[in-house]
Parts: sequence; C-alpha cells; structure tokens
Amino acid sequence: MSEWKKVKLGKLCDITSSKRCLASERSNNGIPFYCSKEIILLEKGEEIRDSDYIPIELYLSIKEKYGVPITGDLLLTTRGTNGIPYIYKKHDCFYFADGNLSWFKNFKSDLDVKYLYYWFKSDTGKHIIDSIAKGTAQKAIPIDGLRNINISIPSIRVQCKISEILSHYDTLIENYQKQIKLLEESAQRLYKEWFVDLRFPGYENTKIVDGVPEGWEKKEINEFISILSGYAFKSSSFVEDGDYKIVTIKNVQDGFFDGKNLSHIREIPNKMPKHCFLTTGDLLLSLTGNIGRVCMVIGNNYLLNQRVAKIESVFPAFAYCLFRSENLFTSINNLANGAAQQNVSPIKIGTLKIVVNNEIISKFEKVVGNIRNQILVLYSQIEELTEARDRLLPKLMSGEIEI
Repeated sequence: MSEWKKVKLGKLCDITSSKRCLASERSNNGIPFYCSKEIILLEKGEEIRDSDYIPIELYLSIKEKYGVPITGDLLLTTRGTNGIPYIYKKHDCFYFADGNLSWFKNFKSDLDVKYLYYWFKSDTGKHIIDSIAKGTAQKAIPIDGLRNINISIPSIRVQCKISEILSHYDTLIENYQKQIKLLEESAQRLYKEWFVDLRFPGYENTKIVDGVPEGWEKKEINEFISILSGYAFKSSSFVEDGDYKIVTIKNVQDGFFDGKNLSHIREIPNKMPKHCFLTTGDLLLSLTGNIGRVCMVIGNNYLLNQRVAKIESVFPAFAYCLFRSENLFTSINNLANGAAQQNVSPIKIGTLKIVVNNEIISKFEKVVGNIRNQILVLYSQIEELTEARDRLLPKLMSGEIEI
C-alpha cells in the first residue's frame, strides 16, 4: 500500500450532471432519454423495452452548448438505487435526466475510468456512497458529496492492471450473455414458427378444422402446466446469514435470475409446500409489480416466497418459451388488477387458452430442451465467474494482492 494515496475525487475528474429537459420537451421518438432504471438495465446487460425520448434537434443543441457523454465517460445512479456505475460505450447514443445520474468526465492522467468503475462496485465504494446519501423517502447523492470523496488510488500502472484483471472476468461474462441471447432468440423463433404462426413440421399437409389445424385443440394452460404460488414467510424470521435464501419478485428479472440481495432463514417452516424448494432450472413467474417476468433459477438452497410462482411442466422447455413469449406476456398483463401495485392471480393465468398439439410439443421439447440445457450451463458459468470476480475485487482494491 506504500504507493497508494488518497485524493479527492473532484480533483481527478469533472463531476456534473445533465442539462435539465422538461417533461414538455419529451417526444415519442428521437434520442433515448434515460433515468436511473435504464442505466441499471444497461449495466446488467438487459434490453431496454421502453424509454422516454427527446427530439434530435434538442439533443444536438444540448451537445453543441453543453456537451453530451462520450465513450469512456462514467455515469452513476444517484437517486433511488444509488451507486450503480456504467461506462458509456462507443455504440451508445442517449441523454439522461439530471438528478437521477451524475456524470464523470475529463479524467486526469492519474485516474483510470475502469478503476473508478470497479471502485464504485467494491464494498468500500458502496459504503461511502451510502454514507453521503441524503434524504428520507428516497435518498439522493449530492454532486458536492461525490467531489469530496477521498478515494485511495495506486499508480496509474497498477490501476490499469487491476482493471485489466477484473475486466477479463467481465468480458467472459459478457460473451456468455451474448451466447445466451442468441440461444434464447433461436428458441423463441422456433416457438413462434410452430405455435403462433402454426408452421410446424407437416403443416403443409394438415387440414384446418374449425379454425385450427387438425389434431390441435384449444386448452387452458392449467391442463398441462402447474402454476404454484410461493410461501408467505414471516419477515421476523429473516436473518443475514441463514442457510436458506428467500426468492422474492426483485430476484425475478426479465429473462434472468438475480441471486443477490436476498433475505435468509435458518429453519424451514413446517407447513411450507415442497414445491417451494428451488433448484437450478426451476421456472419462476412474477405475480406483482413487474408482472409476467420469467426466469430460471440458478443455484440451490433457494426458497420461493409469495407473489412469485413456480411453473412446473413435463415440458419445461416449451413452458419456458410459452411464458417468455410476447403473446402470453400481454395476456397475463391484461389480467392484472390493483391500483397501487399491479398483481395477478395464478389461477386466472391458468385459465388462459392456447392452441396446442401434444405430439408437436414433444418434438419441440427434444429440440429446444437441448437449447435450454445449454442456457443453464452458461448461466452457471456466469455465476461462477461472478463469484470469482467478486472475491477478487476487494483484495485488489485494498492492495491486499499486490500487482
């Protein structure tokens, strides 16, 4: 640690925010206009399905007068979910809301942006960000607070080496995520072709009877898929270090399982149903808030909480593609009710009807079952890489491991 020094962050780069864009200046198209939630999605590698926009003319005017983020700048969420960093990429083109995000730019020669990125992800960085947050209902990070952070930095050579080591893990993770996306797309294309467009094997020679192909029939989902609700755990039993991890709606993301930020318990409740024990590959569905999100569990010792459903079927790959399809997602959301927070009943979901053929489902399962297995393997590898990187991160950022 002899080569390390503490420097105020504001002396190492410029820290500012965006030019305020009023709600009346937003548009239906143009340049994407992001808040914290979109930056968090970008950082996770998730697709942004919907966002606000500002007119191209307004963006170009702001760019000329005040500047906009460029490749290598860093954005940090500073309202709501604080402290999530994102490095602006070469292919990015968006503007952002002031107050939601802080903008780090014009880095001096003795600070590497990737080192700062990983510092924000370290326990030290998270603790300091939490300590400077202001407010009660929704905490925010003031820019002056960011400028006055004393950050420990080694020489630029060591910073770059630390970034290189950690980036190696992130590059592998990103590559696996890209492979998963391609596999998901191929599975969904085949599902749409066979079960939506009805261009299944042999469709050319199949008669249409009463509006559906011969041998096909309309069935309620609950006739071949079980949608099982989670258990109502008592929050008073939650601990920080229990053996069993409680899965809630926040862990069910759009297509992937977030195994972080979990509550724990030490003992299994006597009346908890067996289906609430979760293992790798189990299919989950969110019933509240972001309704209709679906993901597969990665890991063991997880328990299913209420407001999340487990989907069981003898055709797991078909069930996965069915619940990931846009058609069913829309149908499920149309069933939702509730003013403060949308929710949906698994019983109602089970009554939705789709056109199916058991023989074709079996053929589909043989093909897409292999794709599903490949996806699970890749997710497990991502989990292992993430754990290895996170174990290494604090040791590198503290100087415990010398470079």
